Amino acid sequence: MSRDELHALAEAAGIASQWRDAQGRDQTVAPDAIGAVLEALGLPTGSPEQMREAREHLAAQAALPPLCTATAGQPVLLGLPGEPEYRLDLEDGGVLEGRARQEHGLCHLPIAPPPGYHRLRIGGAETTLAIAPARCYRPEDALAESDARQLPGRLPWGLTVQLYGLRRGRPEGPGQDGMGGGGVGDFTALAEFVSSAARKGAQAVAISPVHAQFSADPNRFSPYSPSSRLFLNVLHADPAVLGEAPLRAAFGRTGLAGEFGRLEALELVDWPAVARARLAVFRALFDSFPGDPEFDRFRAEQGEALESHARFEALHAHLFARDPGLWNWRQWPAEFRDPASPAVAEFARAHEREVAYHAFLQWIADRGLGTAQQAARDAGASIGLIADLAVGTDGGGSHGWSRQREMLRHLTVGAPPDIFSPLGQGWGITAFSPLGLKQGGYGAFLEMLRAAMRHAGGVRIDHAMGLARLWVVPEGADPRDGAYLQFPADDMFRLVALESRRHRAIVVGEDLGTVPHGFRERLDHIGMLGMRVLWFEQRDGGGPYIPPREWSRNAAAMTTTHDLPTAVGWWRGLDIGWRARLGLLGEGEDGSAQRAERARDRATLWQAMRDSGAAQGDPPPPEDGTPLAEAAAAQIGRSACTLALLPVEDALALAEQPNLPGTTDQHPNWRRRLPGEAATLLDDPACERRLAALAESRPPAG
Repeated sequence: MSRDELHALAEAAGIASQWRDAQGRDQTVAPDAIGAVLEALGLPTGSPEQMREAREHLAAQAALPPLCTATAGQPVLLGLPGEPEYRLDLEDGGVLEGRARQEHGLCHLPIAPPPGYHRLRIGGAETTLAIAPARCYRPEDALAESDARQLPGRLPWGLTVQLYGLRRGRPEGPGQDGMGGGGVGDFTALAEFVSSAARKGAQAVAISPVHAQFSADPNRFSPYSPSSRLFLNVLHADPAVLGEAPLRAAFGRTGLAGEFGRLEALELVDWPAVARARLAVFRALFDSFPGDPEFDRFRAEQGEALESHARFEALHAHLFARDPGLWNWRQWPAEFRDPASPAVAEFARAHEREVAYHAFLQWIADRGLGTAQQAARDAGASIGLIADLAVGTDGGGSHGWSRQREMLRHLTVGAPPDIFSPLGQGWGITAFSPLGLKQGGYGAFLEMLRAAMRHAGGVRIDHAMGLARLWVVPEGADPRDGAYLQFPADDMFRLVALESRRHRAIVVGEDLGTVPHGFRERLDHIGMLGMRVLWFEQRDGGGPYIPPREWSRNAAAMTTTHDLPTAVGWWRGLDIGWRARLGLLGEGEDGSAQRAERARDRATLWQAMRDSGAAQGDPPPPEDGTPLAEAAAAQIGRSACTLALLPVEDALALAEQPNLPGTTDQHPNWRRRLPGEAATLLDDPACERRLAALAESRPPAG
């Protein structure tokens, strides 16, 4: 096999043989790495016969796929020969018929169907034709459709919050023992928080991911490495949602009211202990649950996807308890690896009550999240919750098991070497397969989008570059030995826009890091908001800070993210101290150079904020970062960005960040609790002053 043949096959499979690094230098992927990625995609190249079969398989994908996309008002083009007759059955019952034309080697349908999912019959074949609107639903659309009671004619603002960190009020009463949330933020605390935020003028609250985790393994809790992106983390469900009497009885049977109170008093989330206590109470609630028609409707509406997830949870608990080596479903007995197998069906019948228990947990969680979104809207938020959609899932989880045909196998997602990570990054998660998505008519992608938008007025797509390409690494390989895998970006962007409009949900795409050429322009064209982070808004990546009035309109402005230092922490250099202590700055680095650079950045940033009017006077000393928190809030408020989102850590002038990339248990990632109760957290006068600085500095809308 020649190098040219290998590269031609790689190109047909969407594997980039070359890529450009963060310094703008062109890099070439080694032939062995290309071969390993092709092998993982089910396209082995070890013999001429395998190469021929791989080419034939890819050629077959060029025929009419199960789903095709187009944009409303633009030509409908298909890769079909000739000028066949067609019939398009529209969603609304209408019918469009005629004969296609050949134009520039493509089959052109001379019609202009409205946005929606329509059924196309053409040339003896059938497909779904998804017609997308020109742009996603936007914040201005949400404002126009709201009652505008609290809108002062300025561009909107909101907050971001790590849900697990919220604390809710501790009602005293029978069976409750002042337990509050029992050691972790739940959806009731979220409802209290978003109501308070909305009453203060926030139009949106972006939350950390709430994807389903592994009930059988409470040590797994990273929100960005979930079991499934289709369902919810049941530890955020409130056991009081069924009423005081059932909860009082459950505490009576378990004796865990005191444990709930102990966990709530901790400064950090003790995820294993929280999981054990909450699941025990949920089990007691379920054991005495008399049934509810609402639960039956929920289970029926969620259908196969919910049943598959509940079966996975039951199977995982059963097998993992028997043998810790059976944590990953790929190590399960062969008869259980296929969710549609007779053995799985028999297990579900034999453990019907256990499967129902996991469906019950999802029902309680779903009710809670829905109530939180409704609370935000009732309090005047035009957008409400912005859900966070993780870039992938743990390959050993429920999503990987139930949607095997659509998932990458034997490949993990990461990042190539760059300035901050010269050895590259392996994130230990998997994602959708572009070939699998096409073959499945994008069904798995669509059900994931719909799940994210079910109880939200918006969605943030983590590492949105994954809509166009992902850095994939063969299992066991060095992250440097990966390659970029291209995704059908046109189709995926159009489907995001279509679902965004149907759900009236705005879309924020995380476009930080190594961004492909033209990607941000593509976000702008489709109406998806990018992200503009205060620390990064410098000219040429390290020069003077860009005045906020020059920031991109088509973006969400923010002071920081969950992976970056807070305003106070940045000013003090706490992130540099953490990295120096943990050896994350590189061999021989003690942080001196980084602290000198930070000192220069402090002076430059403060001057930029004085120039914009966000700050006054001389900069505060390095040990006092509190004044920066208010100035930073005003600075992003002054941005031209359509939306400004202030992390609650900066609203409260907290020093520590939620997550320190490159660490696991060396830093308390995803565990920090917030000071004060969710319902009154924002009432502190200093916090109110920062929120006012943000709100009053927003430019006029329109």
